[in-house]
Amino acid sequence: MTELARVPFSVLDLAPIVQGGDAAGAFRNTVDLARHVERWGYRRFWLAEHHNITGVASSATAVLIGQVAAHTHTLRVGSGGVMLPNHAPLIIAEQFGTLESLFPGRIDLGLGRAPGSDGATQQALRRGPRSGLEFPALLDELRALLAPERPGQPVRAIPGAGLDIPIWLLGSSDFSARLAAELGLPFSFAGHFSPEGMAAMRLYRHLFKPSAALQRPYAMIGVPVIAADTDEQAQYLATTQQQKFLSLIRGNRLPLQPPVDSMEGIWNEWERQAVQQKLAASIVGSAETVRQGLQALVAQTEADEVMIVSDFYHHADRLRSYEIVASLKNSAGTATQAA
Repeated sequence: MTELARVPFSVLDLAPIVQGGDAAGAFRNTVDLARHVERWGYRRFWLAEHHNITGVASSATAVLIGQVAAHTHTLRVGSGGVMLPNHAPLIIAEQFGTLESLFPGRIDLGLGRAPGSDGATQQALRRGPRSGLEFPALLDELRALLAPERPGQPVRAIPGAGLDIPIWLLGSSDFSARLAAELGLPFSFAGHFSPEGMAAMRLYRHLFKPSAALQRPYAMIGVPVIAADTDEQAQYLATTQQQKFLSLIRGNRLPLQPPVDSMEGIWNEWERQAVQQKLAASIVGSAETVRQGLQALVAQTEADEVMIVSDFYHHADRLRSYEIVASLKNSAGTATQAA
């Protein structure tokens, strides 16, 4: 079996707001994308928690998960992730217990420990500067709340207790990889913005201990993909994601910008190198170029699943990109059966 034929594809979405657009339009596009990728055979659709970031509308993550789940039927829908130190574990247990009760067997709870924003926003969230260090203890508390209810338990998650909600740990370094391995949980690595840390995938597999939740390691890799009908068109469309990361580097977050013919004159040499470093794992091109890139990624990381994030100004271009990627999966499976 070819690598791509065996590996499920999933979607990470941030409900992006484009220049000249608004959050309402972003939400409509998110739901529309979810309905399309469900038909195209994608396994999961995750939404990421961010705050105070122009261009990202997925801040009320659990609310948006419910909206996507309500408009789909087979997709697993979840968080990629919820930043646990931003919340009381009881609140997360109740929110995701509610989602699982509404959409049984379809909800994932992916957890991260980063603030998802800047220092001032951390304060607004009532999050201390060392909150990330509390992540293991918060995780233990959350797992206890989602476990079957114990006699005399003083605080219960209603709904939530006893429900089978898969917990994933997300990370861009080896911290969550080590913790996921120790606890026997699935791990998702943020290769879409931290390509230099893919060794965490190998570390997770090496240290993994089987658990009641998971008998063997299961690792997913996030990657930016810009697919189009030609390499030239994809390179043109990719200038939107380049401008996104340029605004991040400059500390001046902007809505997603229209693509441009050339980035020359928009960034300087240092900025160009910084953006390219952040997007080192990005796969940009026609169907064949993307197929080769994904094939190499899976071979390098031994990923059990690939989660794709794509930044496009025009929603139609985003749909076309995911359609092209889905066709690679289908053609890989057909080629394998024919062989």
